[in-house]
Amino acid sequence: MLKGLLGFLWRKAPKAIRRWGVRFTQPRFQVTAGAVVINEEGRVLLLKHVFRAGSGWGIPGGFLEKGEQPDVAVRRELREETGLELKSAEIAFVRTHRRPARVEIIFRCRAEGEVKAEGYEIKSGDWFRPDQLPAGLSQDQHWIIRTVISDK
Repeated sequence: MLKGLLGFLWRKAPKAIRRWGVRFTQPRFQVTAGAVVINEEGRVLLLKHVFRAGSGWGIPGGFLEKGEQPDVAVRRELREETGLELKSAEIAFVRTHRRPARVEIIFRCRAEGEVKAEGYEIKSGDWFRPDQLPAGLSQDQHWIIRTVISDK
C-alpha cells in the first residue's frame, strides 16, 4: 500500500522534483577513459604526466566530456596528449573506484608513429617493452597493462 502510494506520488511529481530527487539520492560518478596503446612491435605507450603522483608515468587517458562517448574520448585524449591517431580501440574492461567515485573504462588500442608530448599535461612519452616498463610505474598501472596484454 505504501509503495503504491509513493510510486503514484513520484510519477505525478513535476519533472524538476523527480530530477532533484534522483540527483540527491543516487551516487554520482566521474567517468574516465584510459588506453593501453600497443604498437606493431608490441611495445606499450606510456606518458610522463605533469600532475600524476609518483614517477608520473602512466597510460594515456582522461575524463569524458559531457555527452561524449568513451571511444571518442580515448581518441581525443590520445590526440591531445601525443598527436597520435588510433588505428583501433576496443574496451578491455571497466572498473569502479570508491574514492573518488569514478567509473574507469580501459581500452586496448593500436597506434603507430612518433610520440610528441603536447599540451601542458604531458612531460614526455615513449614506447616500452612490457617486460621493461619504467621504474616508478605504479602497481596499479602495471596491473592494467598486464591485464590488457594477457587478455588479447
